Amino acid sequence: MRQNFFMRSFVTASLLLATPVFAQSVAPAAEDKAAPCEERHGRHGKRGMNGERKLARMEHRLDRAVVDGRLTQAQADQFKAEAKQLQEERKALREASGGKITEEQRQQGRERFRAFHEKVKAAMKASTPAKI
Repeated sequence: MRQNFFMRSFVTASLLLATPVFAQSVAPAAEDKAAPCEERHGRHGKRGMNGERKLARMEHRLDRAVVDGRLTQAQADQFKAEAKQLQEERKALREASGGKITEEQRQQGRERFRAFHEKVKAAMKASTPAKI
């Protein structure tokens, strides 16, 4: 019993003495906070996802529409190519202007993409099988 009490006291005392040491090694230093946050931007990086998966999601939706019978494979391939072309044009425009595009260019790109979406929706709606 005395030995048990002695061991518990020893462990408790050592933990109490070691806690400030652990706290100092775990806490970030002041110079770390002032450092630029190059690698601490979460899983999507400094600028977020930047729409990198938009084209992949659209391709997946088009493939599902083919499986469901709302589009033919030829239509889906045509829409995929057109979406890829729109994305490449947008990327080229951004690179040509040094990463910044004007509000007018941005609106024009949005209108073109909306028109593309409307065209895809119209094609899906036109060839949707009749529900029984």
